[in-house]
Amino acid sequence: MRTRRLVGAVLAAGLVASVAGCSSEPADDAAEGEQSLEVWTRSAAESAASYQMVFDAFTEKTGVEIDYQPVVEFDTQLQARASQKDLPDVLINDASSLGTYVAQGLILPIERDSIEGQGDIADETWEQNVGLDGATYGVPWSRQANVTIIRKDWREKLGLEIPTTWDELSALANAFATQDPDGNGQADTYGMVVPGSAKNGYIARWGNSYLWQAGADILEEDGEGAYTSAIDSPEAEEAMTFIRDQFCTPGNIVPGSVNLTTAETPFFAQGTAGIYLTGPYNISSFDAAVGAENVEVIPMPSGPEGSTTFAEGENIYFGASSEKADLQKQLAEFLITPEAQEIAMKIETNAAGVTSQPVVRLPVNDKVDVAAVTGDDRWSIVAEDYANDSKTFPWNIDFTAFRQILADNMNAMVADCDSDIPAGLATIDEQFQAQLEAQDLVK
Repeated sequence: MRTRRLVGAVLAAGLVASVAGCSSEPADDAAEGEQSLEVWTRSAAESAASYQMVFDAFTEKTGVEIDYQPVVEFDTQLQARASQKDLPDVLINDASSLGTYVAQGLILPIERDSIEGQGDIADETWEQNVGLDGATYGVPWSRQANVTIIRKDWREKLGLEIPTTWDELSALANAFATQDPDGNGQADTYGMVVPGSAKNGYIARWGNSYLWQAGADILEEDGEGAYTSAIDSPEAEEAMTFIRDQFCTPGNIVPGSVNLTTAETPFFAQGTAGIYLTGPYNISSFDAAVGAENVEVIPMPSGPEGSTTFAEGENIYFGASSEKADLQKQLAEFLITPEAQEIAMKIETNAAGVTSQPVVRLPVNDKVDVAAVTGDDRWSIVAEDYANDSKTFPWNIDFTAFRQILADNMNAMVADCDSDIPAGLATIDEQFQAQLEAQDLVK
């Protein structure tokens, strides 16, 4: 198996060479006066406004122009560019995509010690960026943990306490759906916002916290790069039963959520739902929509085995076809400075009237204190959840396929209130095992 793993690494290296070999860029960064970088981020307008502030500061400091492209359908467009063997110079996207990008030969390895300021980033954060081949891919940019956000005014109007357990969370959702928390006399409010579509793995990103809180897991790693499926367990059955019960209790979750992506779930901001397990990047948008005094971030309610929450982040990746190594490195070094990290945490309205959404949620630079920069104690809860009780998907493998398998089957189980959950978990387990073998991740 290890021989096959080595062959896979060689093939990935060949893909890098293939993509890079067709670049039309000059080998010398400064050749023909070319002092610019094409940079992609996965961003809608609000986060793009934040990135633009950061890139403007970089250009002012260095004179290097940034051809900035915010892309919503990031991976789809990236594959199109890869087919043309012409990738962006720098990609800022999900840390969980690391293994996928390495397997596809889309990004270059980096030398950590060559990055100025790398010592301001914790070793454990850097270790998250180590691939199966032992090389480091991408410079850490931001980290975050999903948090539970609640309409404080609704909760207080109904005289209810902050939920600390699954049962209390479910009861709060039901109260929001049945007790007219907005006081308008209409039955027009719901409990939870859930992006329950399987598209892009949305329901897996949302629901995985509950699996971990029940004591379940997805994959188990043996410490030597081999994995086994861990999804078919009584703990996972308990978690999936709880999740399905929320979907099948009228009003606990916004109706139709099994078909909705994050872009199609504006219900918290619209004032029609009052609970959202989501990334902290939404805090500023919710504040603007319903008033900061009505938006509370709470410690994650506990399941049977704890309150572990889903963590993720973003990395700065170097595109494999770029021949602007010095400029790639120069941008990455700026992005991890306290100056850039703090700019990326600001909330400002630009000339086009777009209010920026922070793109650094939890700073990777240890010299930056998120609560001090934001002046908002709610971010301390985010930081504490991330530091004390969070977990990520495996980043060093090509996890995209596993996430999609999980999402497809979770979606099917919650869409049918009479679904056979043990059978559904057994199906995931079988498909996981096949994918592990396909990726040569078994002993």
